Amino acid sequence: MHVYPNDQRDALHDIIRNRRDIRRGFTMEPIDDDVLTRILTAAHRAPSVGLSQPWDFLLLSDVEQRRRVQSLAAAQRDTFAASLPAGRTRLFDGIKVEAILQTPLNIVVTCDPTRGGPFTLGRHADPRMAPFSTALAVQNLWLAARAEGLGVGWVSFFDPAELGRVLGLPEHVEVVAYLCVGHVEQFPPAPELALSGWARARPLAWAVHDGAWGSRRLPGGERMTLLSETVAAVAPLSAEAMAEADERQQQLTKPRGAMGALEELGTRLAGISGQCPPSVPEPVAVAIFAADHGVHAQGVSPWPQEVTAQMVGNFLAGGAAINVLGRQIGAEVNVVDVGVAADLPAAPGLMKRSVRRGTADFTSVPAMTLDEVQRAVDTGIEVARDLVAQGNRLLVAGDMGIANTTSSAALVSVFTGLDVEAVTGPGAGSDDRMLRHKQAVIRQALELHHPSADEPLAALAAVGGLEHAAIAGFLLGAAALHTPVVLDGVIACSAALVAHALAPEAVGYWVAGHRSSEPGASAALDHLGLKPLVDLDLRLGEGSGAALAVPLVQAAARLLGEMATFDSAGVTDKAGAAEPS
Repeated sequence: MHVYPNDQRDALHDIIRNRRDIRRGFTMEPIDDDVLTRILTAAHRAPSVGLSQPWDFLLLSDVEQRRRVQSLAAAQRDTFAASLPAGRTRLFDGIKVEAILQTPLNIVVTCDPTRGGPFTLGRHADPRMAPFSTALAVQNLWLAARAEGLGVGWVSFFDPAELGRVLGLPEHVEVVAYLCVGHVEQFPPAPELALSGWARARPLAWAVHDGAWGSRRLPGGERMTLLSETVAAVAPLSAEAMAEADERQQQLTKPRGAMGALEELGTRLAGISGQCPPSVPEPVAVAIFAADHGVHAQGVSPWPQEVTAQMVGNFLAGGAAINVLGRQIGAEVNVVDVGVAADLPAAPGLMKRSVRRGTADFTSVPAMTLDEVQRAVDTGIEVARDLVAQGNRLLVAGDMGIANTTSSAALVSVFTGLDVEAVTGPGAGSDDRMLRHKQAVIRQALELHHPSADEPLAALAAVGGLEHAAIAGFLLGAAALHTPVVLDGVIACSAALVAHALAPEAVGYWVAGHRSSEPGASAALDHLGLKPLVDLDLRLGEGSGAALAVPLVQAAARLLGEMATFDSAGVTDKAGAAEPS
């Protein structure tokens, strides 16, 4: 067997584990020529498709040349910074450092996609194999540098064509990586982006699929569905942190209970984060789950079904109410196509995760199969995971789907046990006649399928929507990662009923953003035991009411963490005042 000795194997894994993208802390100590040659030799030994070796290494030490390059990076970096939502901008201000001039050497790794000629083995079907191969050379270089005690920083704020012109590259040569290389004062214990809070590392378990996409199992481990894995990870709020928060609430310079619901929320945020005081939950990300509904054919909405896709376009263009409110609170807005009945072109901010093009008409058949429900729930979990891994600390659940208040009312009736008439509202503008028809349609579906709250996924399949399933997964995924979610109106609240039935402890991680004028929303919140922060007679959806509540959520954390105590402010507490004689 050609196995490395244990010490060599362990050393290799140490190098891989301790590789870092270094942004600061370099020294200008020269790099020994022998060391540099060893590093470049390691890079040159990278595997390449068809042994084409499409890479070259341009070594830059001239300060004036690098200064010109730095000006390009600075311009692109500022453009990127201007595009960020406010919560991200504050984080970016602390990490927007590149070491183009703070290292003794820059290495530009280029790719010649024509090298090897038209018959390069393995590249015929996929021309991208040339830059893929070059990326392996970059990784070899990076690991070899770490073994030599050198840090490497990858600078990506460049327009590739502009950088190529400044460097005088031939037109057929592409830049794959611009690397800053040098000795460092110390290697950080974790990636800087993780230490700064910009992003989190994804665990291996999220990335391993055994035999089929979505079949989760680590080697030698037990196979689990994504839903069962997520539900198992939902833990109760930290009782210790909440007790500490309650005690601190009593010490703040205000009458006890004077901040009302914000005090309870601040304490709950401490329980969610496991620390007191909790950090202010930002950055904020909004996820709008969009899907269409087969029951639309029954005339339950005055709006044509194509409005769903048109509103998705409006979200992506930044023109909807949630976009305006998102800018107000400094949040990023993401749209997840989980079942829109139209072709949606790829666009920034759009996650194409369609399970099917709209549900079936649940007045005659179940809206979805159990497999489709599972896939939609998994989509929501994965979106929550991705947004949290990207560094977001507060999520907002939004929705878009013509006729989705019909499915919502059906779900609320099933999970609360209330009559259809008590939980069904006009939605997006139904008149009295259409409302009565809508209620009759829901009753017909419930009598046909007999959905039960004891079988939440089956109930969701019978009368729910794809966005309901995805939002339920989203709520569970966030709870499993100890991340609060602000609920919006009746669609999010009805999805929360499903998620609560699957994992009752998860409700502690959810904040009721507002009280929708849709009666089903109030019924759902009452069932969940959640009190809304805002009551403005809203019924738009999109996550709009939840977005309005975000500053209140953040204020609850700020009050607990930043407000002075009686002792620190030198203010006499009522409890410490002398009793009147």
